[in-house]
Amino acid sequence: MTPRGRTNQLLYHAQLLLDTAWADDEHTDARRMAHEEGALATLELALNAALRELTEHAQLSRHDWRELLADQGPSLAGVVQLRELARREGSWLERILAHLESLHDIEGASRRRAGGSSMIASASGMALSDELDACIAGFKAQLDELRETSEEW
Repeated sequence: MTPRGRTNQLLYHAQLLLDTAWADDEHTDARRMAHEEGALATLELALNAALRELTEHAQLSRHDWRELLADQGPSLAGVVQLRELARREGSWLERILAHLESLHDIEGASRRRAGGSSMIASASGMALSDELDACIAGFKAQLDELRETSEEW
């Protein structure tokens, strides 16, 4: 599989996790939370795969998003664009990174629904699964532009 193929595969898998319907039973909340956190973990893998893909020409030894998107990360065009996007409040990448921080925290990223409410809200006011859907769409759209920049190198 090519690096591009792996990135696409992971984005597809994350979307599948969010699109999966489940039975309405005593495990519904736990199932939803597992799907949301599974999709988020898969998005983290997709972000690392995209960074590997976009930095192939630089032959970096590591492709972890925490290292590459840090202020002292490499000055490669695609990485710089992503670093700037990560700092832009409300961007798909800023939201994913915030959720990834929560995912790695003791509390996790997904929350149980309060009372009988049919929605679980994140900081943005959207259900986590809906927010992740929007982030995946943004990721895919941005990826085309980043791939063009990377190919120019």
